[in-house]
Amino acid sequence: MRFLVYCCLFVFLLNCEDTKSKKNNSEKPAIETPVKQTYETKTLQTDAIPEIVEDTREFPVLTDDNAMEFFLEYEKEHKENTVRITTEYGTIDIQLFNETKFHRANFIFLTKQGYFNNTQFYRVVKNFIIQGGSSDDSEIGKRRVSIGKYLLPTDAKRGFKHDRGVISMPSSDIENPYKLASPYEFFIVQAPGGAHHLDGSYTIFGKVIKGMDVVDAISNVETDDAEWPLHNVYIKKVEIID
Repeated sequence: MRFLVYCCLFVFLLNCEDTKSKKNNSEKPAIETPVKQTYETKTLQTDAIPEIVEDTREFPVLTDDNAMEFFLEYEKEHKENTVRITTEYGTIDIQLFNETKFHRANFIFLTKQGYFNNTQFYRVVKNFIIQGGSSDDSEIGKRRVSIGKYLLPTDAKRGFKHDRGVISMPSSDIENPYKLASPYEFFIVQAPGGAHHLDGSYTIFGKVIKGMDVVDAISNVETDDAEWPLHNVYIKKVEIID
């Protein structure tokens, strides 16, 4: 009888130990798995977040609709009026007129944007003008696209004459009855007696104060039938000096 009681007790203890073991084994995955899944999910979400690139452009792309308003505000904060054009023939210093404020502001703005660097005096007519601010380099075209496509109105009633040494703005290549100016280009009158037949049609916005000998040297280069220099006359840089 005692032997039977011992056997029953042994079987009961064995079953209890087995049940405890199974219970412990079933709880272990329930703790570890959620922690692992949560960690992996957070990692994937973090990696999937795209990099945010901040727009650092300081000025708007200019158009015919916003250019005048832009330069009206720009000229109030940017009063510089003296620039230096550096070429392989030497330097030309130009004083810009405050009276033609939109055209002065435009030239200062383009200078600060580095637009004129590595453009050319692409049209040369001896005893008349040298014209610069453009190039057949595609990089210059890209700069224009980046800055914007716009024209400036003619401001030719300030009393200035196309005397020798003045800088003026040519009209756009696009036919327009008001001779709206091409903002990226300019010409300097080289003719000894001036070019007064241009008065009233084009905006004079400055004059050469130093370097007319350089203008004369450029006017003497050989050109083709289209008045383009046979040897490119590069504007190495335009910089503000005052």
